[in-house]
Amino acid sequence: MIVGLIGEVVKKEPTYIHLNVNGVIYELFVSLHCSAAIDKRSVKIHTTLIVREDSQTLYGFLDTMEKKLFDTLIKLNGVGPKVAMAICSTFRPQEFIEIVRRKDVASLKKVPGIGPKSAQRILVELGEFEMESEGAPASNYNQEAVMALESLGFKREQIQKVLSSCESTDTASLVKEALKKIQKI
Repeated sequence: MIVGLIGEVVKKEPTYIHLNVNGVIYELFVSLHCSAAIDKRSVKIHTTLIVREDSQTLYGFLDTMEKKLFDTLIKLNGVGPKVAMAICSTFRPQEFIEIVRRKDVASLKKVPGIGPKSAQRILVELGEFEMESEGAPASNYNQEAVMALESLGFKREQIQKVLSSCESTDTASLVKEALKKIQKI
């Protein structure tokens, strides 16, 4: 699995780049935000490789949050890589999380290839995006801590309650702190 590439940009278009990595040139499809942010010849790109019967396609991301958003979207029923990339090109990850939180169908319909039914279905399926109690998007490490604690068998409500009182600023410390607090309950 190819999870990242470091190389020199030899061609840049709004929706894809060609990246020379030690003499091998890879084509990576990127969002409009990612393409606009590439201003150097040498870049480090996080990638998602999608292998199909008839193709092997690389999608590239400068921002890890954008990659996680893309990876989450392609797991949804009826959302393929092209629609997921269109969403990433239309909204930044924090903007999209806010759209999901508000269940804003009208904003999601602005994405090319998404109609009212698709927008509604996507919002329903993504309704479980983690949000902090103040309504702000949850931080990346907070989401990872929730997933880790859920995998240990704790209930989401219990996890949210405990995490709201934790002060750690990285995933490992947050999980440890939450486990200590859960044991006291």
